[in-house]
Amino acid sequence: MSTTFTESEFMIAQCARLMKDGETAFIGYGMPQIAAILAQMYHAPDLVQLYEFGAIGPQPSTPFVRLTMGGPSNCFRSLAWTNMNTIFAQAGAGYLDVGILGASQIDLYGNVNSTVIGDYEHPKRRFPGSGGGNEVASLCWRTIVIIMHEKRRFVEKVDFITSPGFLDGSEGARERAGLPRDTAPYRVVTSRALLGYAPNRRMQLLGVLRGFTVDEILAEMGFAPEVADDVVTLEPPTADELHLLRDVIDPSEAVIGRGTVLEVA
Repeated sequence: MSTTFTESEFMIAQCARLMKDGETAFIGYGMPQIAAILAQMYHAPDLVQLYEFGAIGPQPSTPFVRLTMGGPSNCFRSLAWTNMNTIFAQAGAGYLDVGILGASQIDLYGNVNSTVIGDYEHPKRRFPGSGGGNEVASLCWRTIVIIMHEKRRFVEKVDFITSPGFLDGSEGARERAGLPRDTAPYRVVTSRALLGYAPNRRMQLLGVLRGFTVDEILAEMGFAPEVADDVVTLEPPTADELHLLRDVIDPSEAVIGRGTVLEVA
């Protein structure tokens, strides 16, 4: 029996599976938020979400409403409603286990760009801003980046470093910049694969969506990552995950409808 799903649904389900019950998670807008809601509903009821505008521990009401990050639906049943400075300070104090980020570009060493495409002063495209992207990658104990698997997004060098990974990839680069060593991007979830980082601080392919090959994944990247000795097969979203995404969390398909429709036997 085959399963049909969108690229976004696969990415969201994979990202949700990386979140653990009882963790404290700094959540970005869009797919990261949908993934956190899915995780909380499906397998991590005690996941504590934090949003950059100040909400701590909400249980966001559904269905998801577009363009309302700071709206009342995302503050529902919050343990506390503070402010941006408080959330960032908690990240700096080491209280946040994981941060989840979207990205426009990512490079071999995990540096993330969500600011501009092209020259900063005269860009081809400028995005609304980094939000808490720098604090997530700089200060959370681990980071999950969620990004479409497209060659234009996996680049040798990002146009702008919004969120630091291993910077230039040299030993001690993060420490020289005043950053903790162990908080560079931990996992990168794409619409086709799962990537991490090898001991030499280069991106490493860890898993591939069932139905795709390693060569197909590498062909859609603008650089050659390391390849793990044992690349795992990633399973598509389950029927229960798809039910929650389609019928409960995002029935209007504001987020889950993005990307190509895939079918996996």
